[in-house]
Amino acid sequence: MTIQNASNGAILVLGAGELGACVLRELAKLRDAGQVASVSVLLRPGSGSAAMMRELQISIVEADLAVATEDALATIFSGFDQIICCTGFVGGLGTQRKITAAVLAAGVTHYIPWQFGVDYDVVGRGSGQDVWDEQLDVRDMLRSQRKVHWTIVSTGMFTSFVVLPEFGLVDMEQGIVRALGDWDYALTVTTPQDIGRLTALIAASWRDFDNQVVHVAGDTFTYDELADTLTSVLGRPFTRERLSVPQLKADAAAHPDDMMSKYRLAFARKDGVAWPKDQTLNSKLGMNVTDLAAWLCEWRDRKSSTP
Repeated sequence: MTIQNASNGAILVLGAGELGACVLRELAKLRDAGQVASVSVLLRPGSGSAAMMRELQISIVEADLAVATEDALATIFSGFDQIICCTGFVGGLGTQRKITAAVLAAGVTHYIPWQFGVDYDVVGRGSGQDVWDEQLDVRDMLRSQRKVHWTIVSTGMFTSFVVLPEFGLVDMEQGIVRALGDWDYALTVTTPQDIGRLTALIAASWRDFDNQVVHVAGDTFTYDELADTLTSVLGRPFTRERLSVPQLKADAAAHPDDMMSKYRLAFARKDGVAWPKDQTLNSKLGMNVTDLAAWLCEWRDRKSSTP
């Protein structure tokens, strides 16, 4: 696959958290190479990311996405050609719809919304995750108009979620791997660093991905393969537990305010949360990305070097 370099104007990235920082670093490299014009970031007033932005020579725009009005955001966005949303769900329900409405009102040329997760078209509504339904609202808003071009980047979950204790997929202390739904159900995962590289590339060449859903993947594996990889990389056995869909539904119903129980239920499905790695953009480009085994090796080495 050949990427056509497109002439781009000013880019504004919303947020500089774990993913936003990765996107900004990669965009700064492309800017320095003359592949994008300018890069700015929108941060909450008083954000602690100012030092990194100075180092990367990235301009800061201050606003609080959670409380700013749609009109106020549209006024800010109108000064940019591209908007890349890296804020996640921190603003609560409705924030992504508000941001998207402001992007459309501003009439920017190209928008990459916060859709760095599962394939919401396949998952559909009623997954049990309200924020996932909102992601479909955003897609409907974008598809119902022709003024603003857009690209959605589906990445699966962050690779680090595999070992996140709160998520409960892997219990490292007890040596347990849990399958959500069944052992042949699969997950797609990608590191923020790889998402940053691919998102920056898409932004710099957005006409190649105009009004498309683009799939990327660091790795795709079944829960059975996850258990095998953990045993191989960490050199110790793991007990396997299957959490059936009825079990997960009961747990989510018993703990309605527990976001992680909702996530476990939402990911317990055969489709929409995983896709073949050989059908992804990074595969078509021949781009090296971090797979599960490599990430676990790095994670193991970091753990062993920590006092």
